[in-house]
Amino acid sequence: MNKKKTTKVCIPSIGKNLESEIDSRFGRCKYFLLVEIQDDKIVNVKFEENIGALQGSGAGIAAAEQVSKLDADIVLTQDVGPKSKSILDQLGIEIIKDSGLIKEAIDRYINSINNN
Repeated sequence: MNKKKTTKVCIPSIGKNLESEIDSRFGRCKYFLLVEIQDDKIVNVKFEENIGALQGSGAGIAAAEQVSKLDADIVLTQDVGPKSKSILDQLGIEIIKDSGLIKEAIDRYINSINNN
C-alpha cells in the first residue's frame, strides 16, 4: 500500500488553535502550532510552547532549533530574522510568508500546492 506523505507546517501563533492569528514574531512567539496536512486535508494539529520566547538573547536561533526538533517541513510565518532564516535554510525547512488567521493561511497554502 502506498502511503501519502504528510507535510508538517509549523506556524508561530498567538493562541493554541487554528482560529488564532499568526504571530508577527517568529523567535518570540508564544506558541508554535504544528499542522499536519495529508491529501490536502488537515489531519492533526498540536501546539508547543516556544522555548525561544524565554531566551534573553538568541530567541530566533532557539526557535529554529525547536522547529527542527518538531520535524517541520515548512514554517509559515509573517517574518523570520536572518539568523533564524539561516538555520532553517541549512536544515532544509521551507519558509512561506503569510499573515492573518492560521486556518485561512493553511487554506491558502493547500490551494497554492494544488495550483502548481
